[in-house]
Amino acid sequence: MLRGDCIEAVCAEPPMAAPDDQLIDLDGRTVMPGMVLGHYHASYKDIGAVPSPFGLEASPSLQAMRAAKNFRLALECGFTAVISAGAPHGIDAAMKAAIEEGTMVGPRIMACGRDVGTTGHGNDLSFPSYMQIGASGAVARCDGPEEFRKAVRQEIKDGAEIIKIFATGGHGTRPPAAQWQLSREELAAAIETANERGAKARAHIANVDAMLFAIDHGIHILDHGDGFDDACIEKCLEHGTFLAPSLHFPKVMMAIAAGSVYAEGMRPDFEWMAAILPKANAAGVKIILGDDYGAMGFPHGSYADELDLYVNDIGIPAVDVIRWATRYGAEAMGLGDRCGTIAPGRLADLLVVDGDPVADIRILRDRAKLLAIFKGGVGFKNELASLVVNGTA
Repeated sequence: MLRGDCIEAVCAEPPMAAPDDQLIDLDGRTVMPGMVLGHYHASYKDIGAVPSPFGLEASPSLQAMRAAKNFRLALECGFTAVISAGAPHGIDAAMKAAIEEGTMVGPRIMACGRDVGTTGHGNDLSFPSYMQIGASGAVARCDGPEEFRKAVRQEIKDGAEIIKIFATGGHGTRPPAAQWQLSREELAAAIETANERGAKARAHIANVDAMLFAIDHGIHILDHGDGFDDACIEKCLEHGTFLAPSLHFPKVMMAIAAGSVYAEGMRPDFEWMAAILPKANAAGVKIILGDDYGAMGFPHGSYADELDLYVNDIGIPAVDVIRWATRYGAEAMGLGDRCGTIAPGRLADLLVVDGDPVADIRILRDRAKLLAIFKGGVGFKNELASLVVNGTA
């Protein structure tokens, strides 16, 4: 039972309907929490294929328009909340404010900002020195712990709620996974400063030593996590750290660029992660969805394909992957007591699905099967009129 923006009750029997209530017969359908994309770049478009400094490939205004479109698209796909993994020019914070004031429609947003990393790190390599570019684009360059502290404080000042740190190479970037992209002191300073200011930190990170160090120092989300192993499982469980493995992009690259050095370089890490994730999931590691949508050959909108990958390619039970997309996503966003599960008092961020996604996870790939999408009790999409059995549609 919904009342206002919340779930008022969950009943074993149909409730008594007041004259102004709607009673809707959802036999054969599924009501589930709205999903959360835990790694999202709303402003990305063909990143990696556009020969331009990262974050300056288009005007800030155009990037903001792209972000507005993609945030709405995420909601249309059943994702009522997103955790950003980076956007330049304060776009995330502006989009969040626009949604909250009703200027645009979109999901709940945990805003991020520029990548915080050292001079010459993986995403800074698109800024050749000879260009003499003064603008920062999508990269906040800093060297030394104090510069990292200042950069993190600046991102938070500009509206970031989670800080993206470029900690190692690997996972589709030019530097190798074994290469730290900053010193231990710099990584510790960045994480600690974010936590001191009430923000969270996440990191592009793909080697075990770096992951263990980051977890010990309070990292909130491990992005990619290539090489994740038993020691990482133990540390994540100890600290409650989240993992966003983002294996959909490597899968797509290995298909569309099969045989290329770039794509084949991803295969060993993909296979390693495909083998360890069922074990990590069974142990209780908090895994979340999300990937680098908007990268080259990887357009926005195919978000639910990721659930299919984890269930049908890797063999993780559908109900567990749905938990990643709902409960764990909400917890990573700091909304675990308000979203992600269906219970009295929780926000009515809900989907009505035509069918059972536990029996067939691919249903969530078909937007036509999403009969209703509610965010805070408001029907962004509502095709339930024909199912109303009491009251007015």
